[in-house]
Amino acid sequence: METLDVVVVGAGPAGAAAAITLANAGIETVVIDRATFPRDKICGDGLTAGALRHLEALGLDPTTVASWTTASRCWIRSPSGVTTAFDLPRGDGHYVAVATRRDLDAALVELARSAGAKVLDGHALVHAAQDEHGVTVEAEGIGPIRARWAIGADGMWSPLRKALGVSTPAYRGEWHAFRQYVHNVGPVATSDLYVSFEAALVPGYFWSFPLGDGRANIGFGIQRGGRLRTKDMKWLWPDLLARPHLRAVLGPDIVAEEPHRAWPIPARVDGVEPTIGRTMFVGDAVAACDVMTGEGIGQALITGIRAAEAVINGGVGRSGEDAGGATDSYRRALAAELVADHRMSKLLVRGLSTPTGAARAVAIAATNDWTRRNFTRWLFEDYPRALIATPRRWRRGAVTRPGAYRSA
Repeated sequence: METLDVVVVGAGPAGAAAAITLANAGIETVVIDRATFPRDKICGDGLTAGALRHLEALGLDPTTVASWTTASRCWIRSPSGVTTAFDLPRGDGHYVAVATRRDLDAALVELARSAGAKVLDGHALVHAAQDEHGVTVEAEGIGPIRARWAIGADGMWSPLRKALGVSTPAYRGEWHAFRQYVHNVGPVATSDLYVSFEAALVPGYFWSFPLGDGRANIGFGIQRGGRLRTKDMKWLWPDLLARPHLRAVLGPDIVAEEPHRAWPIPARVDGVEPTIGRTMFVGDAVAACDVMTGEGIGQALITGIRAAEAVINGGVGRSGEDAGGATDSYRRALAAELVADHRMSKLLVRGLSTPTGAARAVAIAATNDWTRRNFTRWLFEDYPRALIATPRRWRRGAVTRPGAYRSA
């Protein structure tokens, strides 16, 4: 059996980012995914400044993403009922965008193909095994694939993890979220992001993110194990939509485009084994979502990129290949870029866990123009969550960087 360089299991943002990075470096890469693209993926669809910079670096052209919508203002309502406008910088690139995962993921898959990766969508993983020299995977409808490395980008219930014996039985994630697409929304929901820390939801929140043409992605998230249970979400949804302050934002004539859908969010990157043998896990498969906001696209992209770089720098296919060095490199990258921020977010979640704490946090953030501007950039990952606590990342311009896609 011929041995190729890398097989990537999963073609979402994490897998596509890995494949693009590998293919651009001339590494022979095959990607498999059980879904056929384009396909829907339940998500809030928000793209932070960090995610946008990664997408730009990967070469994604926003014009290839039909629903791509930029925004520069986020309205935040505290549990006390005070609503404040938080503006992002204007005229120096973009710090926030929204795009459906159907459109975004399909565009990334095509970018991976154009970079030279072979993408086999519509083929589910059925078996995997590895030894000291490589990994063999089998997928529906295609023969075995043998590769020197595997990258698992196949979600929080990763079939690759299960096949290799490193899954966590009965894992349900740290958060649970609820989404619905709507159209005919009001002026605020058409152009701006809106977040409401409803007293019943904290540290979770309600959101409305614009998708252009009078459409929006609306939903809410709750912390698993909190006051609300996941089964409470179904009856809570119509109650939320009937609340006057939310109706004022969404408008009186919204129309649901589809039934609501729910999904779990894995956010424990500091407690998951990121590698086993010659396999690295990325994105939701390494539980990399932000434990404070539930954001996961930026984290998926950077984990995919760093795993690919670890393979490239480990000398894939060369006589001096260092498997242990590559996995150690990836572990160090995760620790340096995600773990400190994750732990800071966990501390902040404690402060947001009561209506009083959430109201106080929003009030402090809204103190003046400086706090509003910097809070918004921090919230949307313009700079790391734990920047203040990690001096190694202090450098000139760390909190004043331009946005992404400055010419767009």
